[in-house]
Amino acid sequence: MKIDAKRYKAHPKAHKVPHEGEFMTNDRVFAMSFAGVYPHYVAKAEKKGRTREEVDEVIRWLTGYTKAGLAKQIEKRTSMRDFYEKAPKWNANASLITGTVCGIRVENIEDPLMQKIRYLDKLIDELAKGKKMERILRSQE
Repeated sequence: MKIDAKRYKAHPKAHKVPHEGEFMTNDRVFAMSFAGVYPHYVAKAEKKGRTREEVDEVIRWLTGYTKAGLAKQIEKRTSMRDFYEKAPKWNANASLITGTVCGIRVENIEDPLMQKIRYLDKLIDELAKGKKMERILRSQE
């Protein structure tokens, strides 16, 4: 379904869908299954020579999930909303994540849940670009 981008983009809850050029409301993004997005994160990283284990490490660093906890969320097909809102321990250094994803500065995103989703998108982008894990994981010195 194509959407009139000019009209819809002005909507305050509009969100650009990567690689499709369409816009979605945040509620629709939040209802998506994390398990449906996860394979795209892995494919993006693997295409650039990184591993699924590195993707998982980044996700666990950001959200506080254990290996088993992350696997359970994927298996349960948890919604994006529940995946992020029920994350065991949001990383205190997440606010150090800055830059753009799909032309949007992650530090300027007003919706807290959408900002969390975009933080992970940014970390996956950095992983795929070949950055070292120490820099991706924002370890404070």
